Amino acid sequence: MDPTFLILIAILLVVMFFMSSRTRKQQREAAEFRNNLTIGTKVMTASGMIGTVVDVDESTDQVTIESFPGSPTTWLRAAIAKKIDEPVADDDAADEADVTSNSETASTITPDANDVPDDLSGLDTAQREYREQQRRDADADGK
Repeated sequence: MDPTFLILIAILLVVMFFMSSRTRKQQREAAEFRNNLTIGTKVMTASGMIGTVVDVDESTDQVTIESFPGSPTTWLRAAIAKKIDEPVADDDAADEADVTSNSETASTITPDANDVPDDLSGLDTAQREYREQQRRDADADGK
């Protein structure tokens, strides 16, 4: 048997082992997160619904989520995909004030930027002008 074939098989087995161990680790972490859900945690379901945990029923393995006040929905614990971290209050207002105080405008558009129309009505005119120019060029070549 060729030694390079054995080396390739060994490499394949090692790669498969590391991939499966990483997957098992991620599954363990997800299960641990779901088992430790607490009331008040903001979560997202696997289908994308975001809400706050208002009740955890250990006996039926269900979690009640409220997406906005007064609308609770019940989900299986396994449907909870991840925890949503609340955004940290940045000092964005101060950053915006710095931009406006350091320059005349907060715009990032350069003065030599091309003006793009809001609608497509100008495209018909440009196409017509292009065709007319082609006809004039053809007439000039034909004379």
